[in-house]
Amino acid sequence: MNSADNPNKVRRPLGPVMLDVAGTALTEEERERLLDPLVGGVILFARNYTGSEQLSALTTEIHALRDPALVIAVDHEGGRVQRFRTDGFTRIPSMRRLGQLWERDHVAALDVARAVGYVLAAELLAHGVDLSFTPVLDLDYGCSRVIGDRAFHRNPQVAATLAQSLVAGMAEAGMGCVGKHFPGHGFVEADSHLEIPVDERDFEAIWNEDIAPYRHRIGRQLSGVMPAHVIYPKVDPNPAGFSPFWLQDVLRGRLGFGGVVFSDDLTMEGATVAGDIVARARAAYAAGCDMVLVCNRPDLAADLLDRWAPVIPPESRARIEALRSRAQCKDPFALELHPTYRQARSALAGISEDVA
Repeated sequence: MNSADNPNKVRRPLGPVMLDVAGTALTEEERERLLDPLVGGVILFARNYTGSEQLSALTTEIHALRDPALVIAVDHEGGRVQRFRTDGFTRIPSMRRLGQLWERDHVAALDVARAVGYVLAAELLAHGVDLSFTPVLDLDYGCSRVIGDRAFHRNPQVAATLAQSLVAGMAEAGMGCVGKHFPGHGFVEADSHLEIPVDERDFEAIWNEDIAPYRHRIGRQLSGVMPAHVIYPKVDPNPAGFSPFWLQDVLRGRLGFGGVVFSDDLTMEGATVAGDIVARARAAYAAGCDMVLVCNRPDLAADLLDRWAPVIPPESRARIEALRSRAQCKDPFALELHPTYRQARSALAGISEDVA
């Protein structure tokens, strides 16, 4: 349905805030909030899902609110970070499983990674979800409580190569991708959801290891990048997501990244160093983020929308609007008949058998 078919759809450019919603359908208060000019997207969680038809109805309702439609995103990586797992969704293996397969058979690992990307994206797109915050490009140092098996591999070249195949599968299905958590979250043990992680390495160590995947060809294929709520004190006193050095000098400048920069969730403990929710949004935006996320705290989301008045560059709006999907199949019931999807699911059968 386009805006001509729906005269009630509000015509309004997409803003720089991505919010969540509480349940499986929108409340009247949430509809009003999503019409706010600062809002540009919605992130979904497992609590927003009970089944295929319900999810399609929710995303249809969200998309119908505005023109251009709000971007609908989700953290849907595979393994323990997969929000939708039943009724039209395949259980996706953790990325470490792909790295383990690489050790046995490089070609098979690349084929499965591409199949993972296609299945992951095709199923989300068929249910009206535009974007997944994946792939995780952090390295598996074996110490991070929050990254762990979400990472492909310890070797940055292997991680980048597998990620590139996964992203190719996503692109074939019609979805962009968001690499995270720049410049790297895998080396520190602390979980930035609960603590303020500090990585004591110098710039050269981070550049040679953790940033290597972003310097690989995969870095030019990313639609978005999400920085880490990690402080690298030998480089900059601010967490990466609040650092002009990391986001403008390194990511935009040295790496030439031209896509959307998303903040990580501004309600996480790792973001509290910047102050209250408005101070956090201002710091992230000043550092170079195009879009800020506020999750699981509707009170803080309302406060931010009431008090924040950013100047939004036209190029930032254009980057956000370019995130919308190019889905080949928008019907979850028809997806099973799509030959590429069926082949990709078959490729996952063996590696997915023991996914918890």
